[in-house]
Amino acid sequence: MTKKTKTTAKTKDDELDQLLDGLKLRTLRESIGRELAYAEEHAPSYTEWLKRLLRQEYNAQHDRTLEYRVTRARLPERWSLQTFPWDRQPNIDRRVIEQLAELDFVPRGANVVFIGPTGVGKTGLASAILLKALHHGYRGLFVKAQDLFDEMYTTLADRSTRKLLNTLVRLDILLIDEMGYLNLRPEQSNIFFKLAEERYAKQRATLITTNLDYDEWYGFLGQK
Repeated sequence: MTKKTKTTAKTKDDELDQLLDGLKLRTLRESIGRELAYAEEHAPSYTEWLKRLLRQEYNAQHDRTLEYRVTRARLPERWSLQTFPWDRQPNIDRRVIEQLAELDFVPRGANVVFIGPTGVGKTGLASAILLKALHHGYRGLFVKAQDLFDEMYTTLADRSTRKLLNTLVRLDILLIDEMGYLNLRPEQSNIFFKLAEERYAKQRATLITTNLDYDEWYGFLGQK
């Protein structure tokens, strides 16, 4: 007489694994055994159990998407306003920075420029605002000004300037760090102004950190 095996929550279900794989529910696939055991032990309602499963998968997918955005943004460090040494920078108006961190300027496509000498925390503050924008679902990028202008010049050789501009214009928020005297060629300045023009037309927000006052910008950009 053949002995029948009772199916329990711990029994491996290949079809269930395939279905979860096909739907790309990775977190649920890893936890389904534990969750079936939980359902057997605690007998939650179908609705509550389903919400429990979906909540886990949603949170995991949200975290993966956020990590992808942060990685793509190329932030050198994950600064935050909570950890910024405000006591060492008494001349910074914290209320103004925290107001910027509300991110109202992003959907308006406004530009924000942090001006000050080296060491006052411009990069940290701007990066913290960019990171918060990423947490709120915006697409962004951190780039050193020198690297940006170098890339702009490189695109002239292979005629990929338009491709670079399209990539940068699509970003919801672009952080250009350490804008200063960079000995630019006219072609680089022209591409930069084209980028600024197109981002303005698309209402894309830009953050810039610099140690130059506005009246000094003409000296290295060559245009007003």
